[in-house]
Amino acid sequence: MAANADELLGLHRQMLLIRRFEEASAKAYSQGKIGGFLHLYIGQEASAVGAIANLGEGDSVVGTYRDHGIALARGMTARACMAELYGKVTGCSKGLGGSMHFFDAEKRMLGGDGIVGGHVAIAAGAAFASKYRGLKEVTVCFLGEGSVSIGGFHEALSLAALWSLPLVVIVENNEYSMGTPLERTMSVHDTSQKAHGYGMASDRFTSGDVLEVKRRVGEAVARARETSKPTLIEVRTYRYRGHSMSDPGKYRTADEVEERKKTDPILRAETDLRTLGLVDADFARIEAEIEFEIEDCLRFAEESAEPGEELIEAFTYA
Repeated sequence: MAANADELLGLHRQMLLIRRFEEASAKAYSQGKIGGFLHLYIGQEASAVGAIANLGEGDSVVGTYRDHGIALARGMTARACMAELYGKVTGCSKGLGGSMHFFDAEKRMLGGDGIVGGHVAIAAGAAFASKYRGLKEVTVCFLGEGSVSIGGFHEALSLAALWSLPLVVIVENNEYSMGTPLERTMSVHDTSQKAHGYGMASDRFTSGDVLEVKRRVGEAVARARETSKPTLIEVRTYRYRGHSMSDPGKYRTADEVEERKKTDPILRAETDLRTLGLVDADFARIEAEIEFEIEDCLRFAEESAEPGEELIEAFTYA
């Protein structure tokens, strides 16, 4: 078995956990157990898993409202994440944040943010703090391609380049923003070109191979850590579900979605692992482990308590 089989197996397991977590979340939402918005990461798993595999404990991650997969890839537990979706006090934000506001200070997961594009400035601030303190820390920021037309995105990139901040900005281009095809929203479809206006390094690739995602993002992370230089990366990806649970996704055909599923990064990883010597029994064991973890987090969320009046009062302004 090749030397990287264990590495790929770990990444594959993380992606599969995210996929099963999101599927369970969708089912719970349809049953009325989860309220508010719910933006699923199904199809985009390789982006977060591959990128975050390069980070250490002191590094920071900032994401958009499509944050479940990013949070799980950063090491947050399925229990804390599912309980948050259920609005329970055992959730990562004590049940007060919900789907769009996953946060864990210990894991350096600095959100889940609902303000499109505005969170890039938060990421630049985290990178500035690391540099100011003389720490070899890196901040990675995830956003959708729809965010690159927002003022906060450009303000953050301008300062990151000017002040030479250890920041890696990853645009997850899933081609539809909320529901409008890319060609109807951008005159230049390669969002990584935005880096040229700020003198930043850039890169662009697809998320089909999680190992390639890890390697390419790893180069940007190393650049940020060693030279305190920012990088803008476009990862071309695809979500198989609608923008949120309320979106039926009728702006694209079923044939298009099925065609894109043929390049599913989870299937690619499984195929590569079989080439490296894994067999059906190995994948069955992984599926069983993940099924147990998902059932456990659902049970935990169901049985956890609602936030009490005392907690709610502490976070409510009068």
